[in-house]
Amino acid sequence: MLRNAKINFMKELFTILFTAISFITFSQTTISGRVTDAKGESIPSANIVILDTYDGASSDADGKFVFTSTETGDKILQVTAVGFESFQQAITLDGHSQTLTVKLPELINQLEAVTISAGSFTAGEEKRRTILKPLDIATTAGATADIAGALNTLPGTQKVGESGRLFVRGGDDSEARVFIDGLAVLNAYGTAAPNTPSRGRFLPWMFKGTSFSTGGYSAEYGQALSSALVLNSKDKVEMSQTDIGILSVGADVAHTQAWERGSMTGKVQYTNIRPYFGLINQRIDWKLAPASLEGSTAFRQEVGKKGMLKFFGNFNRSNFSLYNHDILDSSIKQLYELTNNYAYGNVAYSTILNDKWNIRGGLSYNLNQNNTKLDGSPLDESEKGIHGKVVAEHSLSDKVEIRFGTELIARDYEASKRDSSSSAILKQDFKESISASFIETEIYASNHFVTRAGGRFEYNSLTNKSIVDPRLSLAYKPGKHGQVAFAYGTFRQSPKNLYVRVNNNLLSEKAEHFILSYQVVNDQRTFRVETYYKKYDNLVKFLDADGYALNNKGYGYAKGAEVFWRDSKSLKNVDYWISYSYLDTKRNYLNFPYAATPYFASKHNFSFVYKHFLTKLKSQVGFTYSYSSGRPYNNPNENKFNANMTKAYQDLSANISYLPKNFLIIYISCTNLLGYNNVFGYQYSTSPDEQGVYHSRAVQQAAKRFLFMGVFITISKNKSVNQLPNL
Repeated sequence: MLRNAKINFMKELFTILFTAISFITFSQTTISGRVTDAKGESIPSANIVILDTYDGASSDADGKFVFTSTETGDKILQVTAVGFESFQQAITLDGHSQTLTVKLPELINQLEAVTISAGSFTAGEEKRRTILKPLDIATTAGATADIAGALNTLPGTQKVGESGRLFVRGGDDSEARVFIDGLAVLNAYGTAAPNTPSRGRFLPWMFKGTSFSTGGYSAEYGQALSSALVLNSKDKVEMSQTDIGILSVGADVAHTQAWERGSMTGKVQYTNIRPYFGLINQRIDWKLAPASLEGSTAFRQEVGKKGMLKFFGNFNRSNFSLYNHDILDSSIKQLYELTNNYAYGNVAYSTILNDKWNIRGGLSYNLNQNNTKLDGSPLDESEKGIHGKVVAEHSLSDKVEIRFGTELIARDYEASKRDSSSSAILKQDFKESISASFIETEIYASNHFVTRAGGRFEYNSLTNKSIVDPRLSLAYKPGKHGQVAFAYGTFRQSPKNLYVRVNNNLLSEKAEHFILSYQVVNDQRTFRVETYYKKYDNLVKFLDADGYALNNKGYGYAKGAEVFWRDSKSLKNVDYWISYSYLDTKRNYLNFPYAATPYFASKHNFSFVYKHFLTKLKSQVGFTYSYSSGRPYNNPNENKFNANMTKAYQDLSANISYLPKNFLIIYISCTNLLGYNNVFGYQYSTSPDEQGVYHSRAVQQAAKRFLFMGVFITISKNKSVNQLPNL
């Protein structure tokens, strides 16, 4: 009987265990599958998990995974992998095996993704890689803290020593437009005597970011035929301070007052180069060398949680006078006098409405007056202009962004002179308004491919013409660091005031840009190679075959290749860059009898910039070597037009900054240290001598060298090392 009881107990135990095992086996669900990207490529090490449980697995090298779960009912399966968007799917766990194929979209990380770069050098707090910061500009030897001077060491620019302005890829200085916070600056350079370089009106310290585009730029920027220099001003300054500058050519004082959510800066500068020119022999016969008084102010105020209101104003009054000597008879001279009054102001506001929308806009005002006298006879010129713009930026998704806006540029220009015979005042003027709108979309197909496409619409009141111009940029990033980019666009700009005032019906000049580039940015090193082609149409022509004056029948082209290398890593405390540009360009415009290379164009341009930081000596020394091959000029004694070439341009400049105290900087610079006798071209007499020969005079630097010295003092509660005065 005991035996039978044991047998019955074992049967019952076996039945219970079998039932339990059967229940456990029935409750387990096997989940398997494969994780791939959008192209079907395997994604290893992806994490697969059932939310709110401990059940899951990781994919193997082939993207495959398998695991079991004892959970039952409706659950959420989540798959994640670095560099990809997360994936979730509802599943039901009922003991039946499930096989899944999971495709993960690539996560667009705009800090690491490919960026639009063809034709552009950007710096500052944008998502782009840094090229030139304000400190780079200030410490570039030969630039003497001039933005254009520093940018002229980058590829795509042209050394034109008698101008000092930006000449970009076969375009003259009028084709490079400057924008501050997206608003146009109509007269970005100070006045200068004929054949002497001018400086930009704005200091690099004003700006947190610099975008220098040598072509193919955004549809947001119009009225720029060859280049757009976009300067983004600083936000509020964090500390109050007073800056004093004692210069070899004048002095300045600035004060910044900062508060919790804003700041304001005011600066006054007096420049008088007359004592310096009295010590250094000049090739110019000055009566009064240049002197100027300048004032600037900047106001910044945070508005709400994410808004920023900015105001910037600048005024300048300068004058000089000199004698122009006749080429045939130097004893015959003409007194040239110029007084310039300039004012610029802009107000800009930007805000982040939410995660999807940004709004920005502003208004700028420009005033430029030149009061000129030739042997006492007045010749006056005045230009007033406003520019208003509103731009909206919308993120449709993490892959698609759209930007659109509208703007108005209005100009009022007048030139007057006294008729020598009747003493009557003769005037030429025009009023032009250009209304425009644009739209662009930026599509991130992946972290490796991005497209920007858009267009710009403009209407010109003078010509009563409307145009629509396309813009397109593509960029592909095959590896982690390098990327290939292409840009295309049509760009237009009103002709120079000198021509429009004579013929108000002149159409906008036109240029088409085609740009292909490759760039690698890695560990404080940048390598870039770029090639381009530009086609010019509607250029101003003085006369055509039928004798019709001032028309739009001019045309031309510019093509070339450029190389840029910057390295601030390989050598300790050393930063250097090398740039080379090749340019082939011809135009049939103005008074050209046929297509020829313009006078300002050099086939080869090379720059080497070197900066060495001597930490133990609290100093930084810098050198810049620039080379440009000869430029064409026309000799009226020969039959062929623009057939002669100047000798090559060379310049070796140096500077040193010494910081003996945290609040004190001593700065010394010298341009053309070795005294190269550069010639930029030749001027010829308007009439020949008795033998029928036109005599010439070389266009040269006013002096072989320019020496600048400055002492900068900062008074502030902050005890950190000074980095030159700010505005």
